[in-house]
Amino acid sequence: MRGARIDKPLVLLIATLVVGGGFIFASAVFGLLARGTSNMSSVVFNHAALGIGVGLIALLVASRIPYTFWKRFAPHLFVLSLFLTAAVFLPQIGLEHGGGRRWLNIAGFSLQPSEFLKITSIIMAAAYFSTIRARVQTLQWGLGGLLLILAGPVLILVAQPDIGTLGVIIASVVAVFFAAGARIRDLFIMALVAILALALLAYVRPYVLDRIEVFFNPSLAPQEEGYQIRQSLMAIGSGGLLGRGFGQSVQKFTYLPEPMGDSVFAVLGEEFGFVGAVTLVGLFLTLAMRGFWVATHTPDLFGGYLAVGISTYLVAEAFINIAAMLGLAPLTGIPLTFISQGGSAMLASLGSAGILLAVSRASKR
Repeated sequence: MRGARIDKPLVLLIATLVVGGGFIFASAVFGLLARGTSNMSSVVFNHAALGIGVGLIALLVASRIPYTFWKRFAPHLFVLSLFLTAAVFLPQIGLEHGGGRRWLNIAGFSLQPSEFLKITSIIMAAAYFSTIRARVQTLQWGLGGLLLILAGPVLILVAQPDIGTLGVIIASVVAVFFAAGARIRDLFIMALVAILALALLAYVRPYVLDRIEVFFNPSLAPQEEGYQIRQSLMAIGSGGLLGRGFGQSVQKFTYLPEPMGDSVFAVLGEEFGFVGAVTLVGLFLTLAMRGFWVATHTPDLFGGYLAVGISTYLVAEAFINIAAMLGLAPLTGIPLTFISQGGSAMLASLGSAGILLAVSRASKR
């Protein structure tokens, strides 16, 4: 397996997104200058050095490790990531920002452990469903196992709260469950449970209901979520067909909240227009299709399920972010894959991409 070749189209897609995303981030970061932000250097260092730099090392290392290695340690990695994600509630090391307690402060560096819970949840689901393949259509082992895997992430991430990350994890793990041969009945039950859980969550956590209401009527919060949606749509709309040109975004300097984070797609839309936005969406769609192609050509079930889960995670995260910036989904605060600010998110995404490349080594051409 070590001598096998990595899938070149997959490498090209990931490289294009990372390099192109670096240019978009570089343009967006100058929006901090007009706001008099004093920590611009630390933001750039965290994203470029810790996110992209260490992330590329993680990608290279993960791409060289036989993917079957992850199956042996799936329960250990999953439980460890659950403990780390829960550790944010410890007052000594947990950090709170923007109403959420999602970060760890370790040796002066902030880390968001829930980003790594995404990939370990996928590894756990792939290991579990490939092991009980003959019983996946039974209610006890199939749907019951799915709910058991999701129980830990649901409890911890709702408490933080981090509903966006939870949504990505659920989408990825359910994709693995579907690929394993889940019955339509079970998927309907899961959808019903999700709707009921969202309704309960909106009742228990008023901010969830607020975001849903703002999604349908942005004027309800004109200076908060509604403001971000309005400014994002203005930025994207002003880009027209071909955009204002690289670095020429106006909204990023004063008006657009989080131009390097949640709203980086709006910066891209303003500078590269409809053509640039569609090109980015097309790249992510192609990444998903190539990842699923890899999944259908792996020699074992675990590798196939792993490729399905990782492809879903990387692309679903991007599309949820893009949909929020276009007003097609409520704001969740999750990053645009390979582009948005965030060292932990970039590191987790690139490391996961490395595992996907390792799976592609075993694919039958």
